Amino acid sequence: MRYIDTKEIERSVYGAAMRAGVNLTRSCRQALGAAYENEDEGAAKFALGELLKNSEIAKEKGMPVCQDTGMAVVMLEIGSDVCLVGKPIYEAVNDAVRAAYADGFFRKSVCDPITRKNTADNTPAAIHVEIVPGDKVAVTFMPKGFGSENMSALYMLKPAQGTDGIIDAIVETVKKAGSRPCPPVYVGVGIGGTFDGCAYLAKKALTRDIGTHSDRDDIAEIERQALKRINELHIGCQGFGGKITALGVSCEWAPTHIAGLPVAVNIQCHCVRCVKEVI
Repeated sequence: MRYIDTKEIERSVYGAAMRAGVNLTRSCRQALGAAYENEDEGAAKFALGELLKNSEIAKEKGMPVCQDTGMAVVMLEIGSDVCLVGKPIYEAVNDAVRAAYADGFFRKSVCDPITRKNTADNTPAAIHVEIVPGDKVAVTFMPKGFGSENMSALYMLKPAQGTDGIIDAIVETVKKAGSRPCPPVYVGVGIGGTFDGCAYLAKKALTRDIGTHSDRDDIAEIERQALKRINELHIGCQGFGGKITALGVSCEWAPTHIAGLPVAVNIQCHCVRCVKEVI
């Protein structure tokens, strides 16, 4: 049994939040660079170039890479041989988010859903905990902006709709979104599980490096076909048309009930921010 004080997790979340707020992921920068090189001359290529410049300025100056510094999504994979000591884990995570958003001068965007009164410190975070084998804690921090979150969708398909229905749902979600989620987008997809579990799988898919594929050949093919069809929509960067509407599609899956085929599509804008650490 390994004892870990939740202060260590608090420090990890704080550091991850500070870095994520001002940096795109390496795979996102690479994907944007490739999109710029492959795009035809015109407004879309110009916009891609500006996005790349913006990311470099943010990195150099330590400034938020987007004005929407997001709702803090924190995923914790806690080893079954870990015993947490100290303050409650949710308290530790929220204390870290509260401090980071103040110290980083990040916009506080969390509010009551009915009164719309702002909590003024960007808490509570959206916290997901999984128990996994081992004696380590894996921390993933992802600021999720809502211009793209609002364009996400969940479908309860009929099993007979199969892979064609899954791909149709992915493409239809992006098509309906148009320019609103600030494309080129990164598309996370959850397949299977339950109504709620499927949505978490889609969110988790967005933590993967852009360009990676599922280790299942059939699901990797869904990723490839969905990306191809999305880019054939020619929505393009910021809605200016062009070749690149999506940087990537990543799918996660789970077994589901014989009567169902849940599919969740979580849209991420071009500003992919995600930091991972292991304690």
